[in-house]
Amino acid sequence: VIAVVLALLVRYFLGTPTIVQQPSMYPTLKQNERLWLSKLDGFSNKVPERGDIITFEAPTDRNVDINHVNYENPVATYEYNPNNLIVKFVYYTLEIGKTSYIKRVIGLPGEHVEIKNGSVYINGEKLQEDYLQEFVVTESLEGLYTSIIVPENTIYVLGDNRVNSTDSRKIGTIPLKEIKGTTKFTVYPFDRFGKKK
Repeated sequence: VIAVVLALLVRYFLGTPTIVQQPSMYPTLKQNERLWLSKLDGFSNKVPERGDIITFEAPTDRNVDINHVNYENPVATYEYNPNNLIVKFVYYTLEIGKTSYIKRVIGLPGEHVEIKNGSVYINGEKLQEDYLQEFVVTESLEGLYTSIIVPENTIYVLGDNRVNSTDSRKIGTIPLKEIKGTTKFTVYPFDRFGKKK
């Protein structure tokens, strides 16, 4: 019993292994790659650094269309709020039934993020993204969240695989409180072992 409790405490408060299940961060992260996820930053509401790779709970509305864009409050919506302790434990600690996304931090609170001409601009300056493959074009998805001021206590995120990523362009910015952890390094396969950038 003590061992189980300690394992759960480590998993919830310190970190946990996780598996990449989607291609949105390819080639930086590949499907079925095993990562170590640090949860220390997720409890501090600390603003991550630009370029960090983070995980967060998938929002309720995962694909905003032109008829539901809210430029006055371009923040991802989270409507699931279980009030039963057992359900909370199963969902938040054991993460059963929970969907998480893994993306890269692009825009920080107060910054103007604009996507145009196939690139990302921060406060009018083109963002240098050396982690992207040379042929990658960042689609602007006209009419969605592609030219906004990032609200306080939120961040703007994108996947490295821009053509196959559900990210802030469609779901809005992510509240700091929804960040669950930061990816520190790949555990497996061994030929990709090491810190992710």
